[in-house]
Amino acid sequence: MPLLSVFRSNPAAISEFSVEQVVSTAGDGVLRDGSVCSQEVRDYLAQISSDRIARYVEQCLSSRFEKSGMILQDLVNELGRRLDYTVENGRYQGVQNAVGFDGIWLGPEGGTIIAEIKTTDAYRVSLDTLIGYRERLFELGKIAGRASILIVVGRQDTGELEAQVRGSRHAWDIRLISAEALIKLVKLKENSDETETGRKIRSVLSPVEYTRLDRLVDVMFTTVSDVAQPVETEPESVSSFDKQTNAATNTSERADTASAGSWVFTDPALLEAKREAICSAMAAKLQMQLVKKSRALFWSADHRKRVACTISKRYTKRSSHPYWYAYHPEWNDWLQEADEGYVGLGCMDLPVAFAIPLRTIREVLPYLNTTTTHKTYWHVHITQGPSGQLELLLPKAKSANLNLSQFEVHLGEQTP
Repeated sequence: MPLLSVFRSNPAAISEFSVEQVVSTAGDGVLRDGSVCSQEVRDYLAQISSDRIARYVEQCLSSRFEKSGMILQDLVNELGRRLDYTVENGRYQGVQNAVGFDGIWLGPEGGTIIAEIKTTDAYRVSLDTLIGYRERLFELGKIAGRASILIVVGRQDTGELEAQVRGSRHAWDIRLISAEALIKLVKLKENSDETETGRKIRSVLSPVEYTRLDRLVDVMFTTVSDVAQPVETEPESVSSFDKQTNAATNTSERADTASAGSWVFTDPALLEAKREAICSAMAAKLQMQLVKKSRALFWSADHRKRVACTISKRYTKRSSHPYWYAYHPEWNDWLQEADEGYVGLGCMDLPVAFAIPLRTIREVLPYLNTTTTHKTYWHVHITQGPSGQLELLLPKAKSANLNLSQFEVHLGEQTP
């Protein structure tokens, strides 16, 4: 049975496959340029988690098998896509009159990386040949502007290759990274919230002169600050609901406070487990696989369907408005680029979430309160209606609140 058919009908079974079994299940099981097997493998990789991709990379490096180098090439190119590069896969094997690149990565900021993927540095690489690939790609119009070469090596012991690059006249055009370090960059990006973090992560993959260390420190500080930012609550106090709303922070996951006006921290593991359950249920309801873009943003492999997922704990000190979220303009802009967008609202103590279509969110935005201090965002409150039903509070509307029952997603649903 073809790989994608098995994946759609029994994703749990595929999750237990080794990468070698994945390849053998795709098409005719023979990985070669232009084959159905190759296309199915690439389509499958685009729909799975980065954790699973990392596991497959390790299998390629720890237990060599036929075509392991070829599938490693596809895995590394997929990691490039997870860093928001637009990636063109190269050929597995060179042919006469064809440029032998492994991948072309076009960054959102305009820079281009030509990827060269190696399982090991046991054999010398012709750096002149790699530079020749770049020049030929310029001539063919496949790349334009600034382009550098990134050699991705499977294993960490890259001393020979590092020395070769340092001693070359092409040293300012080429950089090296291990597959493990590339995976770490992907995980950093996926656990971040800020667009700037992704840009800074991409900046380290292109050659940079580091005699002055300010730019490197800037990259480190931005990334660590974003990823390590604790999940906080807005302080609950005895003051009015409006004052509580205006005092909210710009963090979208909220928890109960231990005492009036105090800050608390939510266990990130519990939040991520809840978010994973919500996205799995939404994927099943919407008939699509969701891939993580950042901490709160998910999309289909073709980027045409998108979900922003945020979570709240129950506020026990204001029972009529038990859940609070921040909805960010950046999320709204990102969702509008999709053919189909949703905002997923999760409640830590409920077995359901709410998948609200973007068109509905856009209709109610004028009726929501906003914060503009430091960072602008809309306040989204879930309130209890007269009959106990959950509703989206519309404080600026003269009409009734938005009943959320029509958007319920039960978290017991599984990804198709």
